[in-house]
Amino acid sequence: MTADSTYDSESTAPATSEELLGRIAHGDQAAFGELYDQIAPRVLGLVKRLLVDHAQSEEVTQEIFLEIWQSATRFEPTRGGASTWIMTMAHRRAVDRIRASQAGRDRDQKIGIRDLAVEYDHVSETVEVRIEHERVKKAMSRLTELQREAVSLAYYGGFSHSEVAERLDIPLGTVKTRLRDGMIRLRDELGVAS
Repeated sequence: MTADSTYDSESTAPATSEELLGRIAHGDQAAFGELYDQIAPRVLGLVKRLLVDHAQSEEVTQEIFLEIWQSATRFEPTRGGASTWIMTMAHRRAVDRIRASQAGRDRDQKIGIRDLAVEYDHVSETVEVRIEHERVKKAMSRLTELQREAVSLAYYGGFSHSEVAERLDIPLGTVKTRLRDGMIRLRDELGVAS
């Protein structure tokens, strides 16, 4: 006995959605076609109200009917009607599509912002760098010769404290003291808060 023969073709009343889902669960393609004809306009209408875009609505509706075909065995008539089950599935699919689209737009926007070349005024930046350079130069001139020498070697020359001590032929502790005192004086001269 096939799934098609369980359906009484002489009955004049159309099969209910629940009956059709039962037959679909057994692989009845004719029942699937009937169910599609019965409920597809409602499903498409719901999806289209949520998604607005007609092409996406058709795509999601197609996915819903594929899911109905694949998961008809999971339908439990004791938990609710077939239409409710299908429309809930449709609503969830449509909302998932909206969320996925929004996530894609958010991701694209973040990438776009990251890749956006921020224009800035080269002349203004050059002037600011020169002014800052002059401030540092003026502040450095207010250091003692010994402090200036240690700071210049450590910060402009890139030498470690040990290398500065070796170059100046002085103890490491003395280098550290000169650097500390020089940096405190520079901070005060430049008006930098500690």
